[in-house]
Amino acid sequence: MKEKIMKHSITLFESKGFSEASIRDIVNTLGVTKGTFYYYFSSKEELLTQIQLQYIDYMLEEQQRIIEQPDRTWKEKLSGIILMTIQAIEGRGSSARIFFRELLHISGDSLAAIKQKRDRFRLNVQSVIEQGIESGEFRDDLPPEMVAFSVLGACNWCYTWFKKGGSLSDTEVAAVYTEMFLNGINTIGNKC
Repeated sequence: MKEKIMKHSITLFESKGFSEASIRDIVNTLGVTKGTFYYYFSSKEELLTQIQLQYIDYMLEEQQRIIEQPDRTWKEKLSGIILMTIQAIEGRGSSARIFFRELLHISGDSLAAIKQKRDRFRLNVQSVIEQGIESGEFRDDLPPEMVAFSVLGACNWCYTWFKKGGSLSDTEVAAVYTEMFLNGINTIGNKC
């Protein structure tokens, strides 16, 4: 039942927004009582926190799987993280939109836990970039932290516009992003 409540709440939060969706709305869509809700969650914020943690934990697991592949170059690992991030936004679209859109409704220790995991995801991307610089695969004249923020900013913002069945697939969007981040948009030999 806990997973069912979370699943229905994700749909409700996506359509109405966290603030506008009430516990009554949640239980009415499931045909259960408020007591059932409170058996699994102490509040709507706790429910949102669990939805957020479920999404970021999935992202961290997938990211770690890519990073730990010993036969891949740092370029391939960065490309894999870009693709995985965009595929997660496509495949887990409602959860992704809630993750990025509704974080402001979480406070205290819950917010700190989510931010810590989100920072770990970013620092892992930064580490891939730093190791790519050390291996000579990436340029060494750009700050790795700024590159990591740029990559994640571009990928994460996809939740606002990327649609399954659109003009580009998730793989094609990831390929464009990878090309832009690894090779830029300048013609060969032209530098700023």
